[in-house]
Amino acid sequence: MASSSALQRLLFPPSSRPHQPRRLRPPSAALQTSTPAPAPKADSDRLEARVEEREGYFVLKEKFRTGINPQEKVKIEKEPMGLFMEGGIKDLASLSMEEIDKSKHTKDDVDVRLKWLGLFHRRKHQYGRFMMRLKLPNGVSTSEQTRYLASVIEKYGEDGCADVTTRQNWQIRGVTLPDVPEILDGLVSVGLTSLQSGMDNVRNPVGNPLAGIDPFEIVDTRPYNNLLSAFITGNSKGNPTVTNLPRKWNVCVVGSHDLYEHPHINDLAYMPAIKNGKFGFNMLVGGFFSPKRCAEAIPLDAWVPPEDLVASCKAVLEAFRDLGNRGNRQKTRMMWLIDELGVEAFKSEVAKRMPGGKLESAAEEDLIDKKWERRDYLGVHPQKQAGLSFVGLHVPVGRLQASDMFELARLADQYGSGELRLTVEQNVIIPNVKNSDLDSLLKEPLLEKFSPEPSILMRTLVSCTGSQFCGQAIIETKARALKVTEEVERHVSVDRTVRMHWTGCPNTCGQVQVADIGFMGTMTRDTNGKVCEGVDVFLGGRIGSDSHLGDIYKKGVPCKDLVPVVVDILVEKFGAVRRVTEEEEE
Repeated sequence: MASSSALQRLLFPPSSRPHQPRRLRPPSAALQTSTPAPAPKADSDRLEARVEEREGYFVLKEKFRTGINPQEKVKIEKEPMGLFMEGGIKDLASLSMEEIDKSKHTKDDVDVRLKWLGLFHRRKHQYGRFMMRLKLPNGVSTSEQTRYLASVIEKYGEDGCADVTTRQNWQIRGVTLPDVPEILDGLVSVGLTSLQSGMDNVRNPVGNPLAGIDPFEIVDTRPYNNLLSAFITGNSKGNPTVTNLPRKWNVCVVGSHDLYEHPHINDLAYMPAIKNGKFGFNMLVGGFFSPKRCAEAIPLDAWVPPEDLVASCKAVLEAFRDLGNRGNRQKTRMMWLIDELGVEAFKSEVAKRMPGGKLESAAEEDLIDKKWERRDYLGVHPQKQAGLSFVGLHVPVGRLQASDMFELARLADQYGSGELRLTVEQNVIIPNVKNSDLDSLLKEPLLEKFSPEPSILMRTLVSCTGSQFCGQAIIETKARALKVTEEVERHVSVDRTVRMHWTGCPNTCGQVQVADIGFMGTMTRDTNGKVCEGVDVFLGGRIGSDSHLGDIYKKGVPCKDLVPVVVDILVEKFGAVRRVTEEEEE
């Protein structure tokens, strides 16, 4: 982690030292490709900061507390970061769930405030158990870290498992509260943290999964994402400067022509660009998904040199923290603030918060090759380092058991450099494999489960957690995504990549709007009028330089009737060829 004096000043400014990171209307609407219309000039009262520093934390001022949402009230009643920075987690972990549920404060601790520590109570489906979300900048996981996480979930038996997320991250499941203090200490011992990974915080910084090994990369994104994560979490000790945001916030640093990082759906994306002969980054802002609205990131018309990347991220976050709305949670993401102020006024507010009080205008063009054909990283591929290759493994819908993680760690040690790379498509890459060892690696039993060469439809399949564990999900997704895809493959032959994404609810953690075909969980009625689990089907999402968010194609399709619908879509829209089944031959 970074420890320069400049970064330390960003981590803990003198006034906030603590105690000891194209737009769309709602998903059913048509895409608007124009940039936002200029907003009326904001008056000085609107530009007053809505938070103030008190005893090391940033708190919403009393004058701005009218009409705030319930989550804001929970934050005001008790500072969530105190559970970590003041040791409150130890006292909470000593209580039984029965004792916790007797008090509103402790119940809110468990159900809301613990999300600041990356802990999500599964009250609806796994009462007393938690999902823990890590911080894993750029998706790099060492074998030691992977092995430790496997040891944590192993003790929970059938209740324990892990997921690779759509932000290059680990989530582990089955955790019980009494174990949390020990787990947090264990994370520190292997260089990990779960701090500030949920609720109104900055999510995992995303980068190129092939950073440092890609023969065609523009820039190695790992150092930048490590710096961002160090700033955001205060070197894993907590950074209250950015823990009271109006809503969650995503950041990525782009390092490849392939745009593996999905910059158009991040609140802040750094696009590599050269200005006046110097390398730096253009800034995109405002991309997000939500149940009521989805928006693509738009240019801020700003460029920063590498040394100002963290400072600019801090400035954007502080503008959002200070000025963002805290009422209706469906209208508190950063793009709503940009719409209200106008992009020029928002840029001005960001510039005010830069060390020099200004931002340079954007470079005329970024370094992304707009005609680049996105590469498939699954399978065996040569690295920029002579004699070495990386091997991309398909992890079906991102789900792993402890034994899988132990084996991945062993393979990384035995064949690579003790490192794994996670991807936003929920897969795993083993880098730095000697070419002479490739045959042996490809014969390993684990690769029968996590194949380097899965079928065309399976290789890009993505799914959120679904109702198995998530209380917000309307339908089960992971097992169903696999089953539907297997059934579809029996009916059609496909000769091109078709990205299919599943999400259990309108929060769209499965990012259905960026998929070729997306499935969003809903309740519907079957042909007999009986209520059943179903999906709204989305079509037309694109990633890359010509990114586009998809639109609803068909609403309320019962899951039990979905296979023929998908088959027809693949034949009509993607050139698939129907197979003749044994039943049809008979």
